Amino acid sequence: MVEYLLWENAQLKERIGELERQLGKDSHNSSKPPSSDGLKKVPKSQRKQSGRKAGGQRGHKGYRLEPVQKPDREERHKVEECEHCGISLSDVSTDHLERRQVFDIPMITIVVTEHQAEVKICPCCGGETMGRFPSGVTGEVQYGNQLKSLCVYLQQYQLLPYERATEVIEDLVGQRISVGTLYNMNQSCYEGLASVESSIRMSIQAAPVVHFDESGMRSEKKTKWLHVASTEDLTLYQLHEKRGEIAMNAMGVLPDYKGRAVHDHWKPYFKYGCDHSLCNAHHLRELTFIAEEEKEAWAETMKKCLLEMKKVVYEAKALGNISLYSEEEVLFEKRYRAVIKEGYDFHQGKALLLPPISGKRGRKKQPPGKNLLDRLDAYQEETLVFMKDFRVPFDNNLGERDIRMAKLRQKISGCFRNDTAAAFFCRIRGYISTARKNGLGALEAIQLAFAETPFTPPQTAS
Repeated sequence: MVEYLLWENAQLKERIGELERQLGKDSHNSSKPPSSDGLKKVPKSQRKQSGRKAGGQRGHKGYRLEPVQKPDREERHKVEECEHCGISLSDVSTDHLERRQVFDIPMITIVVTEHQAEVKICPCCGGETMGRFPSGVTGEVQYGNQLKSLCVYLQQYQLLPYERATEVIEDLVGQRISVGTLYNMNQSCYEGLASVESSIRMSIQAAPVVHFDESGMRSEKKTKWLHVASTEDLTLYQLHEKRGEIAMNAMGVLPDYKGRAVHDHWKPYFKYGCDHSLCNAHHLRELTFIAEEEKEAWAETMKKCLLEMKKVVYEAKALGNISLYSEEEVLFEKRYRAVIKEGYDFHQGKALLLPPISGKRGRKKQPPGKNLLDRLDAYQEETLVFMKDFRVPFDNNLGERDIRMAKLRQKISGCFRNDTAAAFFCRIRGYISTARKNGLGALEAIQLAFAETPFTPPQTAS
């Protein structure tokens, strides 16, 4: 009886501890998004103050409105009489001009172009020949590529839902477009980008470093998973019912990938034979939680160690180096191992495990600090690779940034009504993201797609 009460007491303590850990988590010490913090006090940022004053810094290229040499239009404001004595000045020559320029846009209006194809009868053979309409002009009446590009831009880049997009178009140009027509525009753009998406996938497969991430996304009233594979120049999205290996195989990047995958330690990634790199931004947040909520001093020491490594690597990159000196690497690795030992010493002798339940099998539960410690120990190479190969980043922020806009789209427009609409978003948004990474504007990229000359990224040499 006493043994049972002791076991039950330990179970309740562990349960209370778990609930307290959940309450103590927010966006600064876990992977929870900032939107989940609610109206409570804004958590402390991981970033350190630079010491610089707010505003533009010295040497920063500023942007301001500058007058142009040749304006598009000129309006002359004449002087008819003297404002002092009232005498007429209409016949007096102008002494000089004061100039002020106003930058504005003209009223937006739809321009209807009627294409007329000549039809002629050959006097020799009697055959009828008709002139050729421009490419894409197939219907008796239809919308042009510029308007279609604007509609897709509002939906897939500015993330407006169907109804609001149609309202914007009506307000801007006075033309009411149906939701069905808007859907067809997106479908046309989606179909025209099939080859571009394949090219993006092939280039990502050949890249030496690729960021991977996944996040929940609602479609057809179900929680599905949006996956992203991206580099500094490329972005590829896919929505799938699964989060793990099945979805990753369907995306078609990881099964044959030979480079280094940057991710957040989601276990299915390790099923692939490529090299790996773990996101240290995740590690910093977890270490913050362990230090603040679990009161484990080694975690704060590890945070300082990783941040100092990051600073030294950043400074070395700025000097044009491709790696740290071997002596620096050895010293940092020794510090890293010393902190790992400090963590194990902290947990050694501590009552780590709950009293065993009679007949219960399976892995025994450990505190979150010990779990993180074991991971940092077992995956030291994947954690510190950014220090040895400067092509590898410190964190997976690129992958997280690329998936963030999809989460924003869900907040603005809600879930996808069907997987077809989700497929539209994934392909078109991946194309826009890739174009912008290569210096092309989003609207211009969509216009090129409708003109049947979409931007295609150059193939990456493996």
